[in-house]
Amino acid sequence: MNLPNKLTITRIVLSIIIIIILCFPFYEIGIDFPDVTIVDVDLNLRYIISGILFIIASLTDFLDGYIARKKGLITNTGKMLDAIADKILVNSVLIVLTSLNEIDAIIPVVIVVRDILVNTIKMEAAAKGKVVAAIKSGKLKTASLMIGVILIFFGNLPFELIGLRVAEFFLYFATIMSIVSMIQYYNINKKLIIEEK
Repeated sequence: MNLPNKLTITRIVLSIIIIIILCFPFYEIGIDFPDVTIVDVDLNLRYIISGILFIIASLTDFLDGYIARKKGLITNTGKMLDAIADKILVNSVLIVLTSLNEIDAIIPVVIVVRDILVNTIKMEAAAKGKVVAAIKSGKLKTASLMIGVILIFFGNLPFELIGLRVAEFFLYFATIMSIVSMIQYYNINKKLIIEEK
């Protein structure tokens, strides 16, 4: 278990903590998360804590890849763990935010369906001895989702003060990029997944 993989595991653990903070009915055990006003925008402390943890988890996504490339620690296990950690972090939070009426349901629906299709392509490629690495459009999708989610957690500040819906822009842009990356994954690997007669 090298350092990049440990960072990836840390991201998975942080993801679980975020889900618990957002979903657990703390009020039933007498714990209340008060609202905090930041520059005329009311934010619930639960969102602020989740946002901070989400930022830390997102930074591990950058660091694990950077360290793995710099120190020559790239492994197939690391690639697999990284992809799993990204899905757990981003997709679960998108679903929870949808249940809390913070984002449009079409965003997690498209993202999750895309991930299922891409993972199917990756599994088919793996069955034929090839590991499918992440592509730039997929990384752009993930980065845009992370930025959008962070902005949602923090009430779209500072852009909310001037009426710009930047959080929604990043989330919808990421949704479009998820479709683009899915098509690219298919085109890159179609010779592997479609057996010629």
